[in-house]
Amino acid sequence: MTRSVYVTGIDRGDGRQVVELGVMELLTRQVDRVGVFRPLVHHVPDRLFELLRARYRLPQDPATVYGMDYHEASALQAERGTDELVSALVDRFHGVARDYDVVLVLGTDFADTQLPDELALNARLANEFGASVIPVVGGRRQTAESVLAETRNAYRAYDGRGCDVLTMVANRVAPEDRDEIAERLAKRLPVPAYVLPDEPVLSAPTVAQIAQSLDAKVLLGDDSGLARDALGFVFGGAMLPNFLAALTPGCLVVTPGDRADLVIGALAAHSAGTPPIAGVLLTLDEVPSEEILTLSARLAPGTPVISVSGNSFPTAEQLFSLEGKMTAATPRKAERALGLFERYADTADLARRVSAPSSDRVTPMMFEHKLLEQARADRRRVVLPEGTEERVLHAAEVLLRRGVCDLTLLGPVDQIRKKAADLGIDLGDSQLIDPATSELRDSFAERYARLRAHRGVTVEVAYDVVSDVNYFGTLMVEEGLADGMVSGSVHSTAATIRPAFEIIKTKPDSAIVSSVFFMCLADKVLVYGDCAVNPDPNAEQLADIAVQSAGTAARFGVEPRIAMLSYSTGTSGSGADVDKVRAATELARSRRPDLKIEGPIQYDAAVEPSVAATKLPDSEVAGQATVLIFPDLNTGNNTYKAVQRSAGAIAVGPVLQGLRKPVNDLSRGALVQDIVNTVAITAIQAQTPADRLSTESI
Repeated sequence: MTRSVYVTGIDRGDGRQVVELGVMELLTRQVDRVGVFRPLVHHVPDRLFELLRARYRLPQDPATVYGMDYHEASALQAERGTDELVSALVDRFHGVARDYDVVLVLGTDFADTQLPDELALNARLANEFGASVIPVVGGRRQTAESVLAETRNAYRAYDGRGCDVLTMVANRVAPEDRDEIAERLAKRLPVPAYVLPDEPVLSAPTVAQIAQSLDAKVLLGDDSGLARDALGFVFGGAMLPNFLAALTPGCLVVTPGDRADLVIGALAAHSAGTPPIAGVLLTLDEVPSEEILTLSARLAPGTPVISVSGNSFPTAEQLFSLEGKMTAATPRKAERALGLFERYADTADLARRVSAPSSDRVTPMMFEHKLLEQARADRRRVVLPEGTEERVLHAAEVLLRRGVCDLTLLGPVDQIRKKAADLGIDLGDSQLIDPATSELRDSFAERYARLRAHRGVTVEVAYDVVSDVNYFGTLMVEEGLADGMVSGSVHSTAATIRPAFEIIKTKPDSAIVSSVFFMCLADKVLVYGDCAVNPDPNAEQLADIAVQSAGTAARFGVEPRIAMLSYSTGTSGSGADVDKVRAATELARSRRPDLKIEGPIQYDAAVEPSVAATKLPDSEVAGQATVLIFPDLNTGNNTYKAVQRSAGAIAVGPVLQGLRKPVNDLSRGALVQDIVNTVAITAIQAQTPADRLSTESI
């Protein structure tokens, strides 16, 4: 029977989208077929489903998601009674449930529904669906005593109607009351209670949402600027010095369109980072001159300037009534919401309580989820030398909001801060270091000079070398000031890994540094090595690559079954290339007799059971290989790219192996998610010494 989780509430304004998003994240870590059902809906398409569909790449037909709209439900209940309404919704639910391993049910929203006793309806639907329930109680602008009482009453209400209550969630509580409420609920409820503090950013509208709601004209601003959250409003009417003193981080400046001095002053303050603002809203349908707009664009590129026809007072009324919503167009809010949920909810315990059916399949999304989860379990610090690169800053925001690791960004500090402000990115407690001015530069130069003295490197020469961000970052890792490094989004592979070869060097049991890609196919993850570093390894090096790759696979939950690839399988062929692979196979077996290794073997015999049954019927690896070792870089690099493009696989890597401490390289075409994944992998590599590898699934 399909397992279902029903997220519901007791009143409007509980902000339960945070919980619904968090539960979907948890479910998609466990199974690859997750359906969504909303029994009653106000508008189609529903913004939350569209967010879930975009974020989790749900293939579900939107027409199957919704039971019926509220008007239809109210009419049906009035004419035929609640039993008929429930019966119709149950039929539509089962139409979804039969196609999925687990279904997330989004309860009614208690807003303009015209349905009597909506809580009872949600409880009954949950029971009829066979779904476990997660009730959410809103705590905004409530005292601790009120939140405690409402949460306990909500539990009694759902439990008393026969519901299987998984956990209670008190959301949007005052941050200063969170710990007290959590402690008292833990003593008074028979189920876990998660208490989430109010997060103003989640309810703050973006500048784009404000522009849409007010039918404003966008005079200046790019997509990144329009995506900024308006954390408050500052109304300009005072003289410039007093006005500047009133600015707050993330505020939207509201001023008459004829106050060019305030527009220029606000944007200049943003450019200087004192403070960064969300944008400027001009009233009275007044637009500054072309010269002023040109100057504005140069002062703060990308920062939005929008214009409305009304005066400041009615505009203020509209602004204060707006509340930001999570939608498919606000992915950064979703990251913030997930970070909040994962910080305050015991997701491991909740996963056990949900007991979604386990799956042998490992989808790309499941693999990515588990990377973040494992990295978050033992937080490490990763240094990012390319601190002014836009993609790196966006990735840093995701990593920080999800609590994946701590970060150090390198580069001119003012430039990093300005770039982050222009993108509307909050770098939180990230460490920012400019290698050129850092107090560490002298000691790093002395350290590097000692390491490279045999090459004639003096302290004076080293002083210049260590100002390079990749050398500086590598030295931070070597000196224990960071646990790992990720670079390469704008630097070449050589520029990224040469410092690691010179400073960190290989592990005692590794002859060379090599790499693997995690190839995330539709239903499994394969490990390809070496596809990025060694052009033509000899037999000894190829054996080393195989052993290294087995360790990397095991660390990330892939049981290593190693195929040493060649154009010939078994004893059917001969030649120098085949002989090299045969010798490498024997060497790898002698070094690690505990590993399952087969070679020489062709790719089809390695991964396709029907071919393996013919060519190597008695092999423990053939047909089910998980680690594929290519004989040379030409073969490996072309194969991974062919599979990536032709099969639609997600290639995570290259992941370097063989170094004493983790340093990883990015493709210069890396996407934000690629950077996030690589940083998570680097943090995981730093968690466990190589001699303590585990084959347990992540």
